[in-house]
Amino acid sequence: MSPRGERWSDPFAGMPGRRLFVAVPLPDDAAEAVRSVVDEVRAEPLPAGARDVRWVRLDGLHFTLRFLGPTPEDRIEPTAAAARAVAAAAAGPFDLQLGGAGTFPPQGRPRALWIGIAEGADRLARLATELDAALVTAGWPSVPRPFRPHLTLARSDGVAAGTLVAGRLASIMADRRIPARVDRLGLFESVTGGGPARYVPVTSEPIGAMPE
Repeated sequence: MSPRGERWSDPFAGMPGRRLFVAVPLPDDAAEAVRSVVDEVRAEPLPAGARDVRWVRLDGLHFTLRFLGPTPEDRIEPTAAAARAVAAAAAGPFDLQLGGAGTFPPQGRPRALWIGIAEGADRLARLATELDAALVTAGWPSVPRPFRPHLTLARSDGVAAGTLVAGRLASIMADRRIPARVDRLGLFESVTGGGPARYVPVTSEPIGAMPE
């Protein structure tokens, strides 16, 4: 799933390499608030025999700006340099308000559950646009689809309980706002195996770090 919430053709799919993406990590205080939301959702048991959704690791919550997929080793440093340049040139840290929730797709059995952004999405979208341009110079194709920022919490793969869990999440987040200070941008590797994917930073830089 792309960060725009839609499937797109990855020109490097199937190639050997580390599975990479560019993202801004959620700060610890906001991540703890999201963890509390997830605990509320999971506190109510599912119907007997129902299979739960697959929750992501809550110690690596982030807003994906661009999923890159398997990346050959010789492309990693130019890609990391592009991410560092975007972070350095940004105006500086900024505030978001998480709010609302939804699913992909929005109708039928969901494949993914997410929390949205009630305020500040325009700043995140600006970063995504600047990143897209920088990645083109590093040899990646542009992704012209509109950026739809969201915080992925779970993948349901069409299981029947997905709709029920998504409804609980939406109900809890309907009137709740979670403040978050966005202050870093990085290139991350998704490491799979042995449970939910772990997200290991390849490079992580302060936003707005360009020297005067």
